[in-house]
Amino acid sequence: MTSRETKQALREFAMNFPGAYEAFPWGESVIKVNKKIFVFLGAVEDFDKGVNFTVKLPVSGDDALNFPFTRPSGYNLGKSGWVTVRFPPDEEPPVDLFKRWIEESYRAVAPKKLIERLKR
Repeated sequence: MTSRETKQALREFAMNFPGAYEAFPWGESVIKVNKKIFVFLGAVEDFDKGVNFTVKLPVSGDDALNFPFTRPSGYNLGKSGWVTVRFPPDEEPPVDLFKRWIEESYRAVAPKKLIERLKR
């Protein structure tokens, strides 16, 4: 799977959550719920430059930061549990892990009434 295909798969996964929608502040793709961002996907033209995204991980953030392709997010977001992923374009990314992180981020920012609609 190419970087673009992986990024598109993650975008589609995020868009399937109740109330999720895409917006383009700062010229970058973000997925929001209830006017709150839960995934920063970056500029669409950069989708071929590796799998790069940012999510809020209040539960698994410390563990996530043990991977060589993660770091605390800039602009002081890292202090609030935001983690940035920068996965190289020439390696096969752990898509299932990335999807779990996106779901955790959704659960961290979505209203309880929407979280209750998730099938578990």
